[in-house]
Amino acid sequence: MWQRLDPSVDIWRARSHPLNPIFLPRSVAVVGATEREGSVGRTVLWNLISHPFGGTVYPVNPKRHQVLGIRAYERLSALPEPVDLAIIAIPAAGVPKVVQECVEAGVKGAIVLSAGFKETGPAGWELEKQIQQTIQSRQRDGVLGKLRLIGPNCLGIQNPHTGLNATFAAQMARPGNVGFISQSGALCTSILDWSLQENVGFSAFISLGSMLDVGWGDLIDYLGEDPHTHSIVLYMESIGDARSFLSAAREVALSKPIIAIKAGRTQAAAQAAASHTGSLTGSDAVLDAAFRRCGVLRVDHIEDLFDLAEVLAKQPRPQGPHLTILTNAGGPGVLATDALIRAGGSLAELSPQTLEQLERILPPHWSHGNPIDILGDADPERFAQVLEVVLQDPGSQGCLVILTPQAMTDPTATAEKVVETWRRSGSRQPILASWMGGAGVDVGEQILNQAGIPTYRYPDQAARVFGYLWRFSYNLKALYETPTLPPSTAVERDKVQQTFSQARREGRTLLTEAESKEILAAYGIPVVPTRVAESPEAAVEAAEAMGYPVVVKLYSHTLTHKTEVGGVQLNLPDAEAVRRAFGQIYRNVTEKAGPEHFQGVTVQPFVAAGQSPLVGTDGYELILGSSQDPQFGPVLLFGSGGQLVEVFQDRSIGLPPLNTTLARRLMENTLIYKALKGVRGRPAVDLEALEQLLVRFSQLVAEQQDIREIDINPLLASAKGLVALDARVILRTEQDPQVPLAIRPYPTQYIWPFRDGITIRPIRPEDEPLVIDFHRHVSDYSVYLRYFHPIKYSARIAHERLTRICFNDYDREIALVAEKQEPKANRASGTKSLILGISRLSRKHGFPQEAEFAMLVADPYQRQGIGTELLTRLIQVARCEGIQHLTGEVLCENEAMRRLCQRLGFQLRPSPEDPGILKATLDLAVDAAIPTPCPA
Repeated sequence: MWQRLDPSVDIWRARSHPLNPIFLPRSVAVVGATEREGSVGRTVLWNLISHPFGGTVYPVNPKRHQVLGIRAYERLSALPEPVDLAIIAIPAAGVPKVVQECVEAGVKGAIVLSAGFKETGPAGWELEKQIQQTIQSRQRDGVLGKLRLIGPNCLGIQNPHTGLNATFAAQMARPGNVGFISQSGALCTSILDWSLQENVGFSAFISLGSMLDVGWGDLIDYLGEDPHTHSIVLYMESIGDARSFLSAAREVALSKPIIAIKAGRTQAAAQAAASHTGSLTGSDAVLDAAFRRCGVLRVDHIEDLFDLAEVLAKQPRPQGPHLTILTNAGGPGVLATDALIRAGGSLAELSPQTLEQLERILPPHWSHGNPIDILGDADPERFAQVLEVVLQDPGSQGCLVILTPQAMTDPTATAEKVVETWRRSGSRQPILASWMGGAGVDVGEQILNQAGIPTYRYPDQAARVFGYLWRFSYNLKALYETPTLPPSTAVERDKVQQTFSQARREGRTLLTEAESKEILAAYGIPVVPTRVAESPEAAVEAAEAMGYPVVVKLYSHTLTHKTEVGGVQLNLPDAEAVRRAFGQIYRNVTEKAGPEHFQGVTVQPFVAAGQSPLVGTDGYELILGSSQDPQFGPVLLFGSGGQLVEVFQDRSIGLPPLNTTLARRLMENTLIYKALKGVRGRPAVDLEALEQLLVRFSQLVAEQQDIREIDINPLLASAKGLVALDARVILRTEQDPQVPLAIRPYPTQYIWPFRDGITIRPIRPEDEPLVIDFHRHVSDYSVYLRYFHPIKYSARIAHERLTRICFNDYDREIALVAEKQEPKANRASGTKSLILGISRLSRKHGFPQEAEFAMLVADPYQRQGIGTELLTRLIQVARCEGIQHLTGEVLCENEAMRRLCQRLGFQLRPSPEDPGILKATLDLAVDAAIPTPCPA
């Protein structure tokens, strides 16, 4: 039944990858194989031999000479050949010893099916620690990834395209195009049974277990390169390595949809998931933000997982949220509308031209709007005519066709007409269908599905799917929408460190309000002037200098919420009011907290919406903050601020660092954003300035890892300006775990001055206009030498291509540019910068210690030492990033590049695949000259 693919045909499979021994093994050992009925060891062995995968199977059992008629071996070292994959199905206590044997025997892949590890408590944690130490010690001695391990506590894996069934499931999945990864083995078996009934096929079927070694990022990367996988479906209980997951998902999601369902939305479910996997589940709101940031579509129901996988494989992504509903009955159209609005979509507003055409086509009593009710007597021709008009409407970004089986309805003929009209239209908006009813509509449904139009028995389900589609498209667009570069702002990092040091010398982790505002000001965030006063006279003196009215607040080294202890007095008009306020705050704090918490007061101008020239007459109180998540590290919060911030709960969460595009999306996810754009005659807030403030705040959070919590509340925003009225900063203690940023920030350590005003620095998303201008100065011959084939200028500057160049995931690749500041703004980019050359360092998937390099210098700047400097600095970056082997390809006729590579120590050898290409290799693992030490 199963036939192993020929590696000469399947080029990707023939390439080496550290996970190939697990998914494409040539030999498999089953440790714990037995003949005991119902045992895991027997089931796995039987599955392997009853579904031929083109490899050899070896039972390993020290107590038996044979298992199921196959010769058994006492241990792995006794096998006649080194095996690719070891499947371990023995009690947990014996697993560390077997993993050690795997390492010693040269086994490259292992699957641990056994339970009884960290999900059971401290003893299980210790077993996992032993296994991890064994794997890591081997990785330090040899090549990283010498042994890769899936599990423990998992069902195993299936590769339906080769026939490999390395699980103890009762069934084998059908071959297909969906890669399925689940942390729950029980859910795997349920999905497997369902898929066989529904004829759903898989490219891979993976039970991940507790992710001791191989995690989400590894598998997403692997399936992302697999040509048989068109979409990836995840069931998650915990994230594990957050940075690895986000990095892999962000790269793969643009080409292959990733749909996830994450258990643990409620507190009770989160606790159950944690006890199941022994892993932290983290904040659900933060996880939503992480999914948005990497382009993963999160769904709430298991059935939606595969609905979305099917739709995204068949239909284009919508360019907006506006759906047109075409129905032959009013009720289903209303149900679909409700579901659409709840899912975040909206009804398309039909253009006057569309309405005019529909008036000519439809009977007088049609709905005259969207949903378009074409009435119960609609024949196939009427459906087709209306659909043709709708698909050409510029305001429609998706179409849902609903059919209810009435006496005069022909579901089959209507389906044929819908398919014919859709294909003829050439429309790029997605189309969905809901053929309601029983057996009478089955043939029509089949016609639609075979044509690539997904069908649903109920229209509300179809509308909900469209909402998911729009959300997926919206999030992906945000990932690769070119941001603008905010104006350069000098950052006083030394001043920040001095403030932190002073607080730590005094034994404090809570910064005062004045200190907190100093931190904000150091990053260019506007703050209201604030002076500390330790006596009533000093407070009056500060108020006189500022001008009345003023605000007097508690100044304390220990208390953070001033209003709760009566520590705020507003709108004080004169000196006497300031003196009274000082005394009142002292009495309030003494009564509610104790006199030791009173160190004085701060005085600042009274700033309120409608009452201050600082922000104008129509301002809004916002909150901007950050705190630590145990899995994702620092996270950002933006929303409605003021004293009722916890009541309104109008907030949006994001991950730093931000650019202007991501900052705008963070704002768009709040209710207050509608008001910020201007409402009921009130002017809009300066949204561009607010974007830039958010970017600077995210830079502060990303750079200052000593901060545990920080918030600005309120941040007063209006059309005239922005100002932080109050701020709070709490520093980490030595006991607080430091969780790194989930997304690596811009690597400022790799910025070097060169000469003649040229700077070598990492590329950034905002450079896209500069890269377009750069390609104007690159000749066709230089393009040929770089890419080995011609590429038209229009193709080189296409946004879809430039996103791959400019939007670097700095954990995976780092491109360096040589930038020169020109005295005049150049015509194409509108800036004073010019990119002269680009070099790129890209890690190989699955081999994090190996990387490839490439370089291109604009023709007017060649032979001026720029290429030498770019490649020299790229080698330095590679060393600092832990790269041990750097490789690239050079055309034999590219003499300049050949000489440069040889001068920098590369070995050049003919490529075995093409005699016209040279392989350039630099071994960084051996001692070699480094231009300068790795920058801090």
